[in-house]
Amino acid sequence: MAPFISRRLRKGAATTAVAAAAMAALTASQAPGVVSTDHGDRNQEQRAGEPAPDDTPIDGGSSYHTDLPPLVTPDKPGSSTDLPGLPGGSSIKPEAGIPASVLAAYKKAEAALRESNPGCNLPWQLLAAIGKVESGQARGGNVDAGGTTVSPILGPVLDGNGFALIKDTDSGAYDGDSAHDRAVGPMQFIPSTWASWGRDGNGDGKKDPNNIYDAALAAGSYLCAGGRDLSVKAHLDRAILGYNHSQEYLNTVLSWFEYYKRGTHEVPDGAGVLPANGGSGGGSGSGNKGSGKDGGKGKDQGKGEEENAHTLPKPSDENGNSTPTPTPKPGSGDETPGSPTPKPPTTPPPGTPSGPGKLTAVGARELSATAGTHFARSPRVKAVDAAGKPVAGARVKYEILGETGARFLGLVRSATVPTGADGTATAPKLLAGEKTGAFTVRATAVGQEVAPVEFAATVKARPVPQADALARLDDKELTAPAGGSFAGPLTVTATNKGKATAGVPVTATMITSAEHPDPADKGPYFLDGAGKPVRTLTALKTDASGQLTLPEIRTGDQTGTFLLRLTTEGGAVLDVELTVTQADAA
Repeated sequence: MAPFISRRLRKGAATTAVAAAAMAALTASQAPGVVSTDHGDRNQEQRAGEPAPDDTPIDGGSSYHTDLPPLVTPDKPGSSTDLPGLPGGSSIKPEAGIPASVLAAYKKAEAALRESNPGCNLPWQLLAAIGKVESGQARGGNVDAGGTTVSPILGPVLDGNGFALIKDTDSGAYDGDSAHDRAVGPMQFIPSTWASWGRDGNGDGKKDPNNIYDAALAAGSYLCAGGRDLSVKAHLDRAILGYNHSQEYLNTVLSWFEYYKRGTHEVPDGAGVLPANGGSGGGSGSGNKGSGKDGGKGKDQGKGEEENAHTLPKPSDENGNSTPTPTPKPGSGDETPGSPTPKPPTTPPPGTPSGPGKLTAVGARELSATAGTHFARSPRVKAVDAAGKPVAGARVKYEILGETGARFLGLVRSATVPTGADGTATAPKLLAGEKTGAFTVRATAVGQEVAPVEFAATVKARPVPQADALARLDDKELTAPAGGSFAGPLTVTATNKGKATAGVPVTATMITSAEHPDPADKGPYFLDGAGKPVRTLTALKTDASGQLTLPEIRTGDQTGTFLLRLTTEGGAVLDVELTVTQADAA
């Protein structure tokens, strides 16, 4: 399940010289000297006053797809245009097709930025080029009707092992990793970058890096930052290098940019061409983005990510590479000369497994987690046929049902995963969210009339923080005349085993005496939210530093010494004397 995508072999290229000529045409603007050293570009941008990207690329230096465009340019279906200097012609290639929702998102972002930042001159084809390199156009357009990815698109863990070292910045909310960050979504934003550049591209009031409309607008805004004019070559190069400061990355993006500028066409969502070996795996693809570490070669970044890689396996070619296998249409130009046009089979070949006849739960069907954490185990089912044998490659859809804040990894409510060789399919990691209560996770076999399997899930409230000691910040006597209030704030610190503790509930009560701590009916008091006198407060909690400052304490009309008692869960008790003196006759 390794997510690395090796550079695709170009079958059908006449000679190496022809391939070189094609790449020269695609990247003619990338001659040596056009782009200076990495740090030189950044320093120039900062001196110009532009808000240049920081030392961390927008996607954190994750891996990326290194596939290059085919050796002919795309055009409208039914016509062809050759690369400059290449003999002959060829019809439109599948790589020119961009999934409908993805294409719409790019064009929508271009239109929005044309209005809000006309001097940027952002072409949607640039977003398409970056989207191709970062995620294979959202894994071939694997998005729902609203443009949100059906399953998470995650880059490798940025733990410094072959990639940048970026400690967690989102508590795992977007990438499911509370130790390190990972690039997220079709445009591969790291969570810390999304926090600054996230946009609402579809007008639903949310900024979701997993939504292609939001991600495309955010990427466009980032590329336009600092008054860049992307019709100027130097500005264009710097903008792309902000995504990944690598000359190889720059050349790859520019190649697709030139390719898409010569013509594209729309294909249905889910029908886009995936990069070679890109049908499965968690992140973008091969190629180490500018880190120089490991180069992405031979490093199995896919280990341990099977649970998070929820895409169906693609048919393999003769080399074992997973590639899409569309059936060429007569006259499309995709047929091999001298070979008959393939026809779709009318019956499954011998040995083809049948669809699942039954889904059964594997393990417990009751799940629980504490608010703000994730479930220790994910729902899991097994698909078997009528004879009870495991069915591999069946598609299982997991859905979250009910009013809950729980989400699958990637903050999605549904995800479709394939069954493995043993017939089992495991749902993505399930994040509990903050809302407590019960909900249901339903597993169904896609395209099959099979009884669903439901899992009962519960999100429990966080445990109440406790304190075993309370102490005042000062020992100043609290004295005030009747009819007034005590001057200065009363602040206490709650600790548990000597450590200041945040979020500790504290109850403040005026009592008659330490020996007989009954609630007092006279003397000092607080004011509630309606301005009425009260002698007990319960909705008090310590702050992030473990401290609590009490509201203003009124003296009342009675003189004497009174007692305020503060208590916590965990047994902490603190009594504070309050002295009320005779009011000044004046």
